[in-house]
Amino acid sequence: MRVSVAAAGLSGRYAAALFDLALGAKALDPTAADLAALKAALDESADFRALVSSPGISRADAGKAVAAVGQAMGLSDLVIRFLGVLAQNGRLGILADVIRQYELMLSAHKGSTTAQVTAAHKLTAAQKKALEAKLKARTGRNMDVDVTVDPSILGGLVVRIGSEQIDSSIKTRLSRLGQQMKG
Repeated sequence: MRVSVAAAGLSGRYAAALFDLALGAKALDPTAADLAALKAALDESADFRALVSSPGISRADAGKAVAAVGQAMGLSDLVIRFLGVLAQNGRLGILADVIRQYELMLSAHKGSTTAQVTAAHKLTAAQKKALEAKLKARTGRNMDVDVTVDPSILGGLVVRIGSEQIDSSIKTRLSRLGQQMKG
């Protein structure tokens, strides 16, 4: 049961392994839900980010810590064991990229496409839904939106679908205006 989506880099290989295990266990969506919870924890908890990114924590201690966090969050045994493998291999630092790759693989498996969106602030559920609908109307494909917050773009959005990029950020508009004014 190999993943048909090309796995990009080290994080892609780990994501493909997790995807294959979840597919075999018929747990693709529950695994995605667990990963979404981990993604939210990475976004919201400085302590959790420090745990996964700190080289000063031994692999064994990191493994124990992520197992305890996983159990406290109510994650599945599959995801807790996967976190343990990442910790054992010293790869917890790529967890966010693994989650992103898994989401892409799941979208492709379900026949939809994922748009990578950068916004200046967190989008509400209604804004995200409206954006998905507009992108579906534009592309003709079901669209999942993966939002990353980057306040440096000031406002607007940067949307990447495959190799296509739509940049309507205020930062880019100001940059273009500055270039035009220089002549």
